[in-house]
Amino acid sequence: MYTLPNILTISRIILLPVFVILHYLQPEYSENSSFNWFNFSITATYAVISITDYLDGYLARKLNMTSKFGSFLDPVADKLIVATALIIIVDFYPTSTHWYLTVCALIIISREILVSALREWMGTIGEGSKVKVSFIGKLKTGFQIFAILFLLYQQPFFGLPSFEIGVILLISATFLTLWSGLIYLREGLKTFD
Repeated sequence: MYTLPNILTISRIILLPVFVILHYLQPEYSENSSFNWFNFSITATYAVISITDYLDGYLARKLNMTSKFGSFLDPVADKLIVATALIIIVDFYPTSTHWYLTVCALIIISREILVSALREWMGTIGEGSKVKVSFIGKLKTGFQIFAILFLLYQQPFFGLPSFEIGVILLISATFLTLWSGLIYLREGLKTFD
């Protein structure tokens, strides 16, 4: 149970409260505000969480350390992290002017719940292998991670508008979320009588 990949997965979950606390400690942000360390710390914390997400899976396969515990905990950690980050983003940006962020967050979180329920159902009937992560799902995860990083960063990134880049990536991730969700749902519906 205490393999390196599992320790990395657990560390992601442990970093979540730090991520949330940093969010609520940051000073009020405005377009003209200068760079601040809270902003950098929030983004860096999420970046570390995202890197460990990649590393735990890579190391589990490379070192042949896959486990039932890791197979259970890794997707749970992923969903907790994505849901928390999206809720923080929705909390930060005013819904009256950035309603589309809320819509994207609702679609992504709803899909995560649906796919989790579907995986659980498929596992109980011995068809769990039919809901493995697809290429579209991995692509969606990549877009999602970078969207969240840009939306958290808030400051111009080497002169590029972080917010606008984040929005484009989040909307792209939302479309990929719907697409991959439909693929999983189609496979799941085949098992119903």
